[in-house]
Amino acid sequence: MPKPAYHRVLLKLSGEALMGKQASGIDYNVLSGLSGEILKAASSGVQVALVVGGGNIFRGVGSGNDLRIDRASADYMGMLATIINSLALQGALERAGLDTRVLSAIEMKAIAEPYIRRRALRHLEKGRVVIFAAGTGNPFFTTDTAAALRAIEINADVILKATKVDGVYDRDPVKDPNAKLFRKLTYLDVLKKKLKVMDATAISLCMDNSLPIVVFNLAKKGNILKAMTGEKIGTVVHGGK
Repeated sequence: MPKPAYHRVLLKLSGEALMGKQASGIDYNVLSGLSGEILKAASSGVQVALVVGGGNIFRGVGSGNDLRIDRASADYMGMLATIINSLALQGALERAGLDTRVLSAIEMKAIAEPYIRRRALRHLEKGRVVIFAAGTGNPFFTTDTAAALRAIEINADVILKATKVDGVYDRDPVKDPNAKLFRKLTYLDVLKKKLKVMDATAISLCMDNSLPIVVFNLAKKGNILKAMTGEKIGTVVHGGK
C-alpha cells in the first residue's frame, strides 16, 4: 500500500454525494463504497476526520426560503440533516470494520458525543475515524466553514474536498466542455475569481492558517486513497509560496 503523505486529514463530503443517482436521501451502495475507500485510507496509517453536509435531506437557506422559514431556523434544520448523514456514515464505516465516533456541535447525548476538541484529538490518536456533525452549531455558517474550522482545531495537514468533478474549473464543466481545469490555485485566486471551491469564510480561514485544500472527484474509485497518499489529482489550493 502507498505511503501516506499526511498524518491527519479532514475529508469534506457534500450531502449530495450520498444520494448517488437518487433525487434525495441516502444510497446504500454509495455509503458502502465510501466506507471501503475510507477503510483503505485509514489502514494506510492516516488519521481521518470527516465533515458531511446535509443537502440531500435539507439545504438550509434554500429549502427554508421555499417553506418560508426564517434563515436561522432553516440553518438549524440543515444541521440536523447532517446528524442523519453522520449516523448513516458511522454505521457504514463500522460495518467495514472501522472504529468511529460522531461528535456533534449541537448536544444530543442519546446519539452522539458533544464536540470537545481534546476528545476529538484523543479519538484520532487512537485510530478512530471522527465525524464532525451539526456544522459549527451556529446558523449562518456553512459546513464548508465547519470543515475549515474543525481541520484547524485538530491540526489537520490538509482538507480533502470531495466533489462531482475532477477539480476546480474556470467555468462549470458540466455546462461547458471547454472549461479549464486548474491544477494549482492560491487562496487569493479563489477569492478574487469567485471560484466555487468553498465559501469565502472557509477559504479565509484556510488562508489565515496556511491550510491547503485538495479538490478532487469522489466518483472515481480510489481517489480518496490517492489524495491521502499525495498523488497529484484534482486541484490544490495553497498559499502560493
